[in-house]
Amino acid sequence: MPEAAPTEDAQAPSPTLTDEPAPRSAEPQDPHLLAPLAGLEGAEPPAPEWFRKAVAAPHERAFVTVEGAAIEWLAWGRPGDPGLLLLHGNGANADWWRFTAPLLADGGLRVAALSWSGMGNSGHRPAYALDLFLAEALAVAQAAALGPRFAVAGHSFGGVPAAALAARHADRLTRAIVIDTPFALMGGDRRPPRGPARPHRVYPTLAAALARFRWAPVQPSPNLWATDFIARTSLKEVPGGFTWKFDPYLWEHFRFGDPNALLAAAHAPLDYVWGEKSLLVGAGVVQAVRRRAPAGTRFVGIPDAHHHVMADQPIALVATVRALLA
Repeated sequence: MPEAAPTEDAQAPSPTLTDEPAPRSAEPQDPHLLAPLAGLEGAEPPAPEWFRKAVAAPHERAFVTVEGAAIEWLAWGRPGDPGLLLLHGNGANADWWRFTAPLLADGGLRVAALSWSGMGNSGHRPAYALDLFLAEALAVAQAAALGPRFAVAGHSFGGVPAAALAARHADRLTRAIVIDTPFALMGGDRRPPRGPARPHRVYPTLAAALARFRWAPVQPSPNLWATDFIARTSLKEVPGGFTWKFDPYLWEHFRFGDPNALLAAAHAPLDYVWGEKSLLVGAGVVQAVRRRAPAGTRFVGIPDAHHHVMADQPIALVATVRALLA
């Protein structure tokens, strides 16, 4: 995955889930797309009051050890309320939910978000697997007191373990909500990225690192304050400057079979949500998911949302999740 795009899945749709960048000739040249934060020179953009209150909302931050790795989790709301576990996408982390999770908790939910191993502040592993991610999700649900049965909502890559939980651990779930996961574009076991993985670049200043952030797939940043927050929480300070948190070698040895088969195998209730402007999820993907998903699956498109729905239309996403869980 390019240093400038630590965030999600492929730069362009591909027959298999991959972090390979699109050919340079296929990339847009608009600097507002390729470097949305560069013009701020490290300054934080103005943000609406509701957003500032949400990211400052009291929450728990802790770790649970799963198969030798420390897994980071955050939680909002009261233990004992219906539980909801939020699953982030590739290269993201639990903090990506910081401005939507408190709003969901205000609706009467106990909400938790984890950082998968190899991402966020969680520990790294020599190898990763879908079964390990499922164990991490179940361990966080227990540590965060989500109750014996809880709902999950997974964005992009996070929709794969969400569907896997619905297929393999349906007795633990009340519902699984999949958000903009391009199932129809995913083949069997993922192939390794083009060329050898390499360490992340270290940027001398936070401003220099933020200037290199862009979404993947490349998309507009309708809410620059959300883009800036997500970029900041995707970086860590290291000797010599700042670099991205996620493990650059994560996908070298990661196999999870055919994600499409998980849809048909789901035994817990399932919902599919997508951004109507998403480059990864178009009408063909939604139609393919309709064919594979179990009877009774509900489908909700969110207008004016690209792939990163929580950053593009956070209030609409919160309202959608609340309605699906009602």
